[in-house]
Amino acid sequence: MNSWQQQLAASLTRPEQLAERFDIDPVPLRAVAERYPMQITPLTLSLIEQPGDPIWRQAVPDPAELLPDQLYEDPLNEAAFAPVPAVVHRYPDRALLLVSGTCAGYCRFCTRKSRVGRPALCLSEQQVDEGIAYIAAQPEIRDVILTGGDPLLLEDDRLAERLERLRRIRHLEILRIGTRVPVTLPERVTPQLCTLLARCHPLYINTHFNHPRELTPAARAACARLADAGIPLGNQTVLLRGVNDDPEVMACLCRGLLAMRVRPYYLHQMDLARGTTHFRVPVERGLEIIESLRGRVSGLGIPAYMVDPPGGEGKVMLTRDCLAAGEGTIQVRSAQGDVILLPGC
Repeated sequence: MNSWQQQLAASLTRPEQLAERFDIDPVPLRAVAERYPMQITPLTLSLIEQPGDPIWRQAVPDPAELLPDQLYEDPLNEAAFAPVPAVVHRYPDRALLLVSGTCAGYCRFCTRKSRVGRPALCLSEQQVDEGIAYIAAQPEIRDVILTGGDPLLLEDDRLAERLERLRRIRHLEILRIGTRVPVTLPERVTPQLCTLLARCHPLYINTHFNHPRELTPAARAACARLADAGIPLGNQTVLLRGVNDDPEVMACLCRGLLAMRVRPYYLHQMDLARGTTHFRVPVERGLEIIESLRGRVSGLGIPAYMVDPPGGEGKVMLTRDCLAAGEGTIQVRSAQGDVILLPGC
């Protein structure tokens, strides 16, 4: 079997390569891929049945990404909460540590799509060291989430070194990793990787499955290896038009995740990242989907429906208590009690 590095190297990175497999004109996609990088692993490519299907929409550049919109390059205002380049410290007791600037596949709806796979997110070793030093100097931080990019694209020795340094910080109680490699590059989840992760308990992993077709045998095997290593697995799904904005699709996804020992954790109302308007789903539709799961899917399998408002106020759960506040907008309250107006679709 090819190594994960070989699989990654075999990824498609140019629209012309897609045109060799599908009846499409690559020309309109070139400008998109130049602005927002494209990378499609062999596994993801094998899951595409036709242009425009749920896997295609997530992975393949779309000219709609370049249409003018009123959305944000930095939708969560992370720059305002970055005391050093590798850290986002929004909540008092937890922080993000950006350890990788690349992913196995570049999701077209990514919150950091203006930076991921580009120099803006490719932090130096010194910057990551400064990030770890900052965390060590903040005793109120108890929980660190490794993110990027995808932390599991680091080679084992580099990942182990960073995890072990974090584990030596006495006030850190929990380490978490956010990763999509079980979906796009499950070969990365080797027995060796699971062994080094198991040395860092308590450690949690959140995966990112968005559609039942992504629950492949290889993904199931990767999640089984992680679970057998004692690592609790959760899943954060993004609600996406044309991908999973359907009650039956979401129910199938949640049931399938539970069967893989992955607990559905969040269903995210998509962040307001520039170039993603064509993916947006009305909040009302999201509420209908969550309500449709009750009584049909185990309570373990019903995710919390969340939104992360622009400005960095922090996550808010979306419920029927959210109020209409004019055409196309809803009103929610932040954890601090502030009223926030959001697009309803």
